[in-house]
Amino acid sequence: MLIHPWDAATEDTEWQDWLAAHDFGQLAVSGPPGAPPMVQPTHFVYDPARREALTHLARPNPIWPALEERPTVLLSVVDDYAFIPGPWQAAEDEPPEHGIPTSFYAAVQLACTAHVVDDPEAKAALMQRQMGHFQPEGGSAPVAAGRAPFGRQLSGLRGLRLEVHEVRAKFKYAGTKSEAVQGRIARRLAERNGPGDAAARGHQERRRAALSATAP
Repeated sequence: MLIHPWDAATEDTEWQDWLAAHDFGQLAVSGPPGAPPMVQPTHFVYDPARREALTHLARPNPIWPALEERPTVLLSVVDDYAFIPGPWQAAEDEPPEHGIPTSFYAAVQLACTAHVVDDPEAKAALMQRQMGHFQPEGGSAPVAAGRAPFGRQLSGLRGLRLEVHEVRAKFKYAGTKSEAVQGRIARRLAERNGPGDAAARGHQERRRAALSATAP
């Protein structure tokens, strides 16, 4: 993923806060020789203090042999995207039809070493941490090895602890455009108000404010 300086996260808390609210991604694993990579959509929980992501998959999933052969994986998350028409991007001194269309998006990629969790107690603890994240209001019985109602189902699952070695984060929201062009894009996003437009506009305006505050 190409990351220009103007698209990079301003600080670690920017991508960490975003990832806390965007907890569904794609786990990319090297496939067998000559085969394409394997990509598994999955919910996950990221723990910044431990620098790890937790998830689980069904035991029959075909990804396990590939993971055990090569545990170096990439967890990729992309969201808050919007298409930006060319005329919105045109500089103040050029015709609208000369503007170049682009895409806005936020993306975080976690390069990890995958550790398979098969111990029933450790697997139950992993599942309980995920349950606490995704269902903080409760309402479900605890996940405990050997105890109803979920103990028997644990044998059909395998846990994954993804040890994070590198993080690449990108927030592509017109970071090089002038204030006038940025304002125009923000207005057009608000007017169009399509899927993803409000989130994209929020990122754009947040980063404009942050960059303005640090400008000399």
